[in-house]
Amino acid sequence: MNHTVVFPGTFDPITHGHRDLIERAGHLFSTVIVAIAENKRKSPFFSLKERVEMAQEVLAHIKNVEVRGFGILLAEFSKQCKARAIIRGLRVVSDFEYEFQLANMNRRLEPDIETIFLTPSEKYSFISSTLIREIASLNGDVSAFVHEIVANRLKQKFS
Repeated sequence: MNHTVVFPGTFDPITHGHRDLIERAGHLFSTVIVAIAENKRKSPFFSLKERVEMAQEVLAHIKNVEVRGFGILLAEFSKQCKARAIIRGLRVVSDFEYEFQLANMNRRLEPDIETIFLTPSEKYSFISSTLIREIASLNGDVSAFVHEIVANRLKQKFS
């Protein structure tokens, strides 16, 4: 079956945890659209263009993955992509309450699009983009948590 799924996020920056979930979604769906949110409300560290470029480079090895930036409601974006589902990652139990609210709102906005929760490999469950930026800002080594491309971009930004 040909099913498209949207994996949304800010990806500021994309981590090994993100990549793990995207690779696994790629085994389940014919097309995975990595939807990078503009999200001006969060004041991202990297520009939308930079985040899209990094994700494209990091995910280039996965043939059924597309990377797109977006600045509209996720439910509307998913409908435009003709997606059957939205993938959301859950690292810890505390993520669930917020993600559950989002899933219910997206279902209300677009009843034909389901939300599917995936959990990352346990070795990535503690990684967050926020922690990665903080470590990098203090000249810490983030190479175990992000692709070399991302680690280099962080070094450039903080030097």
